[in-house]
Amino acid sequence: MKRAWRQTIRLGELSKGPVKLRLEPDAETRALIAREVGLESLPALTADITVHPWLDGAEILGQFDAVVEQICGVSLEPFEQALSADIEFRVVPAGSPNAPAESEAATVELEFDPDEPDPPDVLADEEIDLSAYLIEQLALEMDPFPRKPGATFDYVPDTTDLSPFAALKKLKGEGE
Repeated sequence: MKRAWRQTIRLGELSKGPVKLRLEPDAETRALIAREVGLESLPALTADITVHPWLDGAEILGQFDAVVEQICGVSLEPFEQALSADIEFRVVPAGSPNAPAESEAATVELEFDPDEPDPPDVLADEEIDLSAYLIEQLALEMDPFPRKPGATFDYVPDTTDLSPFAALKKLKGEGE
């Protein structure tokens, strides 16, 4: 899949220590990202990320702030909402001894502990696409059922008798 925006760093750049970056796409790029993740618009998106050497790969840590425009699931009106979240990913190069074994996951039942960190992602090459991790975290933080503040669902059920016998009662007449 072709990404709307790419901001990359190579693993070799971490040999001198952590690298700090500020990611801030322009308006045109934010419009492409909004379309990619299913938003009406993305008025603001910034992230401060630090990439640290980790084992034979890298650890990506940081935080993002965004303003997203979504459609309310109740009123169908667009509304803006501020989002902020931490970013934490680990990556290792292909062939790394620290990479999760694919064959092990297919044959052995794994236990899931939500408090444990996720296993590291395996890179296709020496390049880490930081923008992809930012967009992934943004998509995870978005409300899949957005509701505009103050929007209420006012459903009043029909109080008439809807049973099939009610229709027969009408045909027979009320007095019989």
